Amino acid sequence: MKFEIEVIKSKIHRVTVTQADLNYVGSITIDEALLEAANIIEGEKVQILDINNGERFETYVIKGARESGCICLNGAAARKVQVGDVVIIASYARMDFEDAKQFRPWIVFPDTATNRLIG
Repeated sequence: MKFEIEVIKSKIHRVTVTQADLNYVGSITIDEALLEAANIIEGEKVQILDINNGERFETYVIKGARESGCICLNGAAARKVQVGDVVIIASYARMDFEDAKQFRPWIVFPDTATNRLIG
C-alpha cells in the first residue's frame, strides 16, 4: 500500500512576538532571515503555537525586513497573542511515507530576546 503523510517541514522555535496589528489584513510577518533559515516562503501556511497562553492557530506568512527581528501577528490572529509572548512557528509538508522516513526538517533556534539567528 502506498500513501502520503504530513510531517513537520520547518520550525522556528521560540521567538518573541514583537507586534500585533488587528487592523492589518490577516497573516504573520516574519523577519526574512528567519524565513530563509527555516526554508519557509512568503504565502506559506504556518501553524502558530503560543507558549504563554496555549493558543494554536494557522495563518500565512508575509516577509518582514531582514534582521529586524519582526514577528508580527496581523488581523484576527492579533487577538490570539500578546506582544512579548513566545511562539513556535511550524509548517508541514505531505510526502510519500517512505520518503518521510528519510526527510529531515529545517529547525531554527533563534535568540528569543532578539529573534535573530545565533552564530
